[in-house]
Amino acid sequence: MKKNTSRRAALLHLSSLSLATGMKSGTFKSLYRGQGIEFNGVREYLRGDDVRSIDWNVTARMGKPYVKVFDEERDLDVFIIVDKSLSMRTGSGRHSRIETASDCASLITMASLHNASPVGAVIFDGQIEFSCSPKAGKNQALLLLSHFDRITDSEATGSALDSALRGAEKLLKKRTLVFVISDFRTSQWQSPFARLCQKNDVIALRITDPMDDKLPEVGAVTFRDPETGWGCVLPTSAQKLQKVWRDDFNKRTENWTRDCLRHGGIPLSISTSQDPVQALIKFFSRKEQYSR
Repeated sequence: MKKNTSRRAALLHLSSLSLATGMKSGTFKSLYRGQGIEFNGVREYLRGDDVRSIDWNVTARMGKPYVKVFDEERDLDVFIIVDKSLSMRTGSGRHSRIETASDCASLITMASLHNASPVGAVIFDGQIEFSCSPKAGKNQALLLLSHFDRITDSEATGSALDSALRGAEKLLKKRTLVFVISDFRTSQWQSPFARLCQKNDVIALRITDPMDDKLPEVGAVTFRDPETGWGCVLPTSAQKLQKVWRDDFNKRTENWTRDCLRHGGIPLSISTSQDPVQALIKFFSRKEQYSR
Protein backbone atom coordinates (compact mmCIF):
# COMPACT_ATOMS: atom_id res chain seq x y z
CA MET A 1 0.00 0.00 0.00
CA LYS A 2 1.23 3.53 -0.82
CA LYS A 3 2.38 5.78 2.00
CA ASN A 4 0.06 8.68 2.81
CA THR A 5 0.73 11.77 0.72
CA SER A 6 2.31 14.04 3.35
CA ARG A 7 4.59 11.34 4.75
CA ARG A 8 5.59 10.28 1.24
CA ALA A 9 6.41 13.88 0.29
CA ALA A 10 8.58 14.32 3.40
CA LEU A 11 10.46 11.08 2.76
CA LEU A 12 11.00 11.98 -0.89
CA HIS A 13 12.40 15.38 0.05
CA LEU A 14 14.93 13.99 2.53
CA SER A 15 15.94 11.07 0.35
CA SER A 16 16.33 13.16 -2.79
CA LEU A 17 18.79 15.48 -1.04
CA SER A 18 21.19 12.55 -0.64
CA LEU A 19 20.53 11.41 -4.20
CA ALA A 20 21.16 14.91 -5.57
CA THR A 21 24.58 14.94 -3.91
CA GLY A 22 25.36 11.47 -5.23
CA MET A 23 24.36 12.41 -8.77
CA LYS A 24 26.92 15.22 -8.82
CA SER A 25 29.77 13.62 -6.90
CA GLY A 26 30.26 10.15 -8.38
CA THR A 27 30.31 8.50 -11.78
CA PHE A 28 28.13 11.09 -13.48
CA LYS A 29 29.55 14.29 -12.02
CA SER A 30 31.17 14.98 -15.41
CA LEU A 31 27.69 15.13 -16.94
CA TYR A 32 26.87 18.20 -14.91
CA ARG A 33 28.44 21.60 -14.44
CA GLY A 34 31.81 22.00 -16.14
CA GLN A 35 31.47 19.19 -18.68
CA GLY A 36 29.14 20.85 -21.13
CA ILE A 37 31.10 23.74 -22.67
CA GLU A 38 30.83 25.84 -25.79
CA PHE A 39 33.48 27.82 -27.65
CA ASN A 40 33.39 31.56 -26.95
CA GLY A 41 36.49 32.92 -28.72
CA VAL A 42 40.21 33.39 -28.03
CA ARG A 43 42.44 35.59 -25.88
CA GLU A 44 46.15 36.12 -25.45
CA TYR A 45 48.03 33.42 -23.59
CA LEU A 46 48.72 34.21 -19.93
CA ARG A 47 51.31 32.60 -17.73
CA GLY A 48 49.80 29.51 -16.10
CA ASP A 49 47.32 28.77 -18.89
CA ASP A 50 47.04 25.15 -20.01
CA VAL A 51 49.16 24.81 -23.15
CA ARG A 52 46.62 22.29 -24.47
CA SER A 53 44.13 25.17 -24.89
CA ILE A 54 46.39 27.09 -27.29
CA ASP A 55 44.75 27.85 -30.63
CA TRP A 56 47.66 27.17 -32.97
CA ASN A 57 45.97 28.61 -36.06
CA VAL A 58 45.35 31.99 -34.42
CA THR A 59 48.80 31.90 -32.79
CA ALA A 60 50.44 31.41 -36.19
CA ARG A 61 48.52 34.32 -37.72
CA MET A 62 49.09 36.73 -34.84
CA GLY A 63 52.69 35.82 -34.14
CA LYS A 64 52.08 35.30 -30.41
CA PRO A 65 50.22 32.63 -28.43
CA TYR A 66 46.44 32.73 -28.06
CA VAL A 67 44.24 30.28 -26.10
CA LYS A 68 40.66 29.14 -26.70
CA VAL A 69 38.02 30.41 -24.27
CA PHE A 70 34.97 28.32 -23.38
CA ASP A 71 31.75 29.06 -21.49
CA GLU A 72 30.05 26.50 -19.29
CA GLU A 73 26.57 25.50 -20.34
CA ARG A 74 23.66 25.30 -17.92
CA ASP A 75 23.19 22.21 -15.82
CA LEU A 76 22.39 19.04 -17.71
CA ASP A 77 18.73 18.47 -18.56
CA VAL A 78 17.08 15.33 -17.13
CA PHE A 79 14.34 13.33 -18.85
CA ILE A 80 12.43 10.39 -17.35
CA ILE A 81 10.62 7.76 -19.44
CA VAL A 82 8.26 5.69 -17.29
CA ASP A 83 6.52 2.44 -18.26
CA LYS A 84 3.09 1.93 -16.64
CA SER A 85 1.95 -1.01 -18.78
CA LEU A 86 0.01 -3.85 -17.18
CA SER A 87 3.10 -6.05 -16.72
CA MET A 88 4.50 -3.34 -14.44
CA ARG A 89 1.62 -3.88 -12.02
CA THR A 90 3.02 -7.26 -10.95
CA GLY A 91 5.17 -7.92 -7.87
CA SER A 92 5.62 -10.53 -5.16
CA GLY A 93 6.33 -8.34 -2.16
CA ARG A 94 5.03 -5.16 -0.53
CA HIS A 95 5.66 -3.14 -3.68
CA SER A 96 4.77 -3.72 -7.31
CA ARG A 97 7.07 -2.87 -10.19
CA ILE A 98 5.06 0.25 -10.99
CA GLU A 99 5.24 1.48 -7.39
CA THR A 100 9.03 1.02 -7.44
CA ALA A 101 9.18 2.80 -10.80
CA SER A 102 7.07 5.65 -9.42
CA ASP A 103 9.40 6.03 -6.42
CA CYS A 104 12.48 6.05 -8.69
CA ALA A 105 10.97 8.65 -11.02
CA SER A 106 9.89 10.85 -8.11
CA LEU A 107 13.31 10.67 -6.46
CA ILE A 108 15.09 11.58 -9.70
CA THR A 109 12.69 14.51 -10.20
CA MET A 110 13.29 15.86 -6.70
CA ALA A 111 17.05 15.39 -7.01
CA SER A 112 16.97 17.29 -10.30
CA LEU A 113 15.11 20.12 -8.58
CA HIS A 114 17.79 20.29 -5.86
CA ASN A 115 20.46 20.39 -8.57
CA ALA A 116 18.61 23.12 -10.51
CA SER A 117 18.45 20.80 -13.53
CA PRO A 118 15.53 21.14 -15.95
CA VAL A 119 13.49 17.93 -15.89
CA GLY A 120 10.82 16.46 -18.16
CA ALA A 121 9.08 13.13 -18.62
CA VAL A 122 6.98 10.83 -20.73
CA ILE A 123 4.62 8.22 -19.27
CA PHE A 124 3.22 5.37 -21.35
CA ASP A 125 1.37 2.06 -21.30
CA GLY A 126 -0.09 0.85 -24.58
CA GLN A 127 0.03 4.46 -25.72
CA ILE A 128 1.69 7.73 -24.71
CA GLU A 129 -0.29 9.08 -21.75
CA PHE A 130 1.75 12.16 -20.79
CA SER A 131 4.71 14.04 -22.23
CA CYS A 132 6.49 17.19 -21.10
CA SER A 133 9.76 18.83 -22.22
CA PRO A 134 12.47 19.47 -19.61
CA LYS A 135 11.88 22.66 -17.63
CA ALA A 136 13.41 24.03 -14.45
CA GLY A 137 11.61 25.08 -11.31
CA LYS A 138 9.38 23.87 -8.50
CA ASN A 139 6.14 24.04 -10.49
CA GLN A 140 7.54 21.70 -13.12
CA ALA A 141 8.71 19.24 -10.46
CA LEU A 142 5.31 19.30 -8.75
CA LEU A 143 3.57 18.67 -12.08
CA LEU A 144 5.68 15.57 -12.71
CA LEU A 145 5.30 14.33 -9.13
CA SER A 146 1.52 14.55 -9.41
CA HIS A 147 1.60 12.37 -12.53
CA PHE A 148 4.00 9.86 -10.97
CA ASP A 149 1.78 9.62 -7.90
CA ARG A 150 -1.17 8.54 -10.09
CA ILE A 151 0.89 6.22 -12.24
CA THR A 152 -0.44 2.97 -10.74
CA ASP A 153 -3.75 3.33 -12.60
CA SER A 154 -3.65 1.58 -15.97
CA GLU A 155 -6.03 -0.48 -18.04
CA ALA A 156 -4.52 -0.20 -21.55
CA THR A 157 -2.85 -3.30 -22.93
CA GLY A 158 0.46 -3.41 -24.77
CA SER A 159 3.62 -1.33 -24.43
CA ALA A 160 4.53 1.81 -26.37
CA LEU A 161 8.19 1.79 -25.22
CA ASP A 162 9.43 2.08 -28.80
CA SER A 163 7.17 5.09 -29.43
CA ALA A 164 8.24 6.72 -26.15
CA LEU A 165 11.91 6.37 -27.10
CA ARG A 166 11.33 7.79 -30.58
CA GLY A 167 9.32 10.65 -29.15
CA ALA A 168 12.06 11.49 -26.64
CA GLU A 169 14.65 11.55 -29.42
CA LYS A 170 12.61 14.18 -31.29
CA LEU A 171 11.65 16.14 -28.18
CA LEU A 172 15.13 16.58 -26.68
CA LYS A 173 17.01 19.43 -28.35
CA LYS A 174 20.23 19.27 -26.32
CA ARG A 175 22.33 16.67 -24.56
CA THR A 176 20.22 15.17 -21.78
CA LEU A 177 20.53 12.59 -19.03
CA VAL A 178 17.69 10.15 -19.81
CA PHE A 179 16.28 7.50 -17.47
CA VAL A 180 14.23 4.74 -19.12
CA ILE A 181 12.30 3.06 -16.28
CA SER A 182 10.64 -0.17 -17.43
CA ASP A 183 10.59 -3.95 -17.06
CA PHE A 184 11.60 -4.06 -20.76
CA ARG A 185 9.14 -6.93 -21.34
CA THR A 186 8.46 -5.89 -24.89
CA SER A 187 10.14 -5.97 -28.29
CA GLN A 188 11.39 -3.52 -30.91
CA TRP A 189 12.85 -1.08 -28.38
CA GLN A 190 16.51 -1.62 -29.29
CA SER A 191 16.68 0.54 -32.46
CA PRO A 192 15.02 3.67 -31.04
CA PHE A 193 17.04 3.14 -27.84
CA ALA A 194 20.26 3.16 -29.89
CA ARG A 195 19.27 6.38 -31.67
CA LEU A 196 18.40 8.05 -28.36
CA CYS A 197 21.83 7.07 -26.99
CA GLN A 198 23.64 8.74 -29.89
CA LYS A 199 23.09 12.27 -28.57
CA ASN A 200 22.17 11.64 -24.93
CA ASP A 201 23.42 9.84 -21.82
CA VAL A 202 20.85 7.07 -21.30
CA ILE A 203 20.36 4.92 -18.21
CA ALA A 204 18.17 1.85 -18.73
CA LEU A 205 16.59 1.27 -15.31
CA ARG A 206 15.06 -2.18 -15.33
CA ILE A 207 12.54 -2.99 -12.59
CA THR A 208 12.77 -6.62 -11.49
CA ASP A 209 11.13 -8.77 -8.81
CA PRO A 210 12.51 -11.65 -6.68
CA MET A 211 10.05 -14.03 -8.36
CA ASP A 212 11.67 -13.33 -11.73
CA ASP A 213 14.62 -15.44 -10.59
CA LYS A 214 13.11 -17.93 -8.13
CA LEU A 215 9.56 -19.20 -7.73
CA PRO A 216 8.26 -19.94 -4.23
CA GLU A 217 7.73 -23.71 -3.92
CA VAL A 218 4.02 -23.79 -3.07
CA GLY A 219 2.70 -26.53 -5.34
CA ALA A 220 0.46 -26.03 -8.36
CA VAL A 221 -0.19 -22.34 -9.02
CA THR A 222 -2.16 -20.58 -11.75
CA PHE A 223 -0.10 -18.02 -13.69
CA ARG A 224 -1.77 -15.41 -15.87
CA ASP A 225 -0.32 -12.95 -18.38
CA PRO A 226 -1.60 -9.46 -17.35
CA GLU A 227 -1.43 -8.24 -20.95
CA THR A 228 -3.19 -11.07 -22.81
CA GLY A 229 -5.13 -12.80 -20.04
CA TRP A 230 -3.66 -16.18 -21.06
CA GLY A 231 -3.09 -18.47 -18.09
CA CYS A 232 -1.81 -21.91 -17.12
CA VAL A 233 -1.13 -24.01 -14.02
CA LEU A 234 2.53 -24.67 -13.18
CA PRO A 235 4.01 -27.06 -10.55
CA THR A 236 6.21 -24.59 -8.65
CA SER A 237 7.80 -27.33 -6.52
CA ALA A 238 9.21 -29.14 -9.56
CA GLN A 239 12.98 -28.70 -9.72
CA LYS A 240 12.93 -28.84 -13.52
CA LEU A 241 10.54 -25.89 -13.65
CA GLN A 242 12.64 -24.00 -11.12
CA LYS A 243 15.74 -24.46 -13.30
CA VAL A 244 13.99 -23.49 -16.54
CA TRP A 245 12.49 -20.42 -14.83
CA ARG A 246 15.86 -19.32 -13.44
CA ASP A 247 17.74 -20.00 -16.69
CA ASP A 248 15.18 -18.04 -18.71
CA PHE A 249 15.50 -15.02 -16.41
CA ASN A 250 19.31 -15.16 -16.54
CA LYS A 251 19.23 -15.38 -20.34
CA ARG A 252 16.85 -12.44 -20.67
CA THR A 253 19.01 -10.42 -18.26
CA GLU A 254 22.14 -11.25 -20.24
CA ASN A 255 20.49 -10.24 -23.53
CA TRP A 256 19.09 -7.01 -22.06
CA THR A 257 22.46 -6.02 -20.57
CA ARG A 258 24.26 -6.75 -23.82
CA ASP A 259 21.73 -4.73 -25.84
CA CYS A 260 22.01 -1.74 -23.50
CA LEU A 261 25.80 -1.65 -23.57
CA ARG A 262 26.07 -2.36 -27.29
CA HIS A 263 23.81 0.56 -28.13
CA GLY A 264 25.57 2.99 -25.79
CA GLY A 265 23.24 2.87 -22.77
CA ILE A 266 24.01 2.10 -19.15
CA PRO A 267 22.11 -0.82 -17.54
CA LEU A 268 20.80 -0.59 -13.98
CA SER A 269 18.48 -3.14 -12.34
CA ILE A 270 16.45 -2.34 -9.23
CA SER A 271 14.29 -4.99 -7.57
CA THR A 272 10.92 -4.39 -5.95
CA SER A 273 12.54 -5.76 -2.77
CA GLN A 274 15.21 -3.03 -2.75
CA ASP A 275 15.13 0.49 -1.32
CA PRO A 276 15.16 2.69 -4.46
CA VAL A 277 16.98 5.46 -2.59
CA GLN A 278 19.90 3.30 -1.58
CA ALA A 279 20.04 1.56 -4.95
CA LEU A 280 20.21 4.87 -6.85
CA ILE A 281 22.73 6.44 -4.47
CA LYS A 282 24.94 3.36 -4.74
CA PHE A 283 24.72 3.50 -8.52
CA PHE A 284 25.69 7.17 -8.74
CA SER A 285 28.51 6.77 -6.22
CA ARG A 286 30.45 4.45 -8.53
CA LYS A 287 33.56 6.24 -9.67
CA GLU A 288 34.96 4.14 -12.46
CA GLN A 289 32.43 1.71 -13.86
CA TYR A 290 30.63 2.90 -16.99
CA SER A 291 33.02 5.80 -17.49
CA ARG A 292 32.62 6.99 -21.04
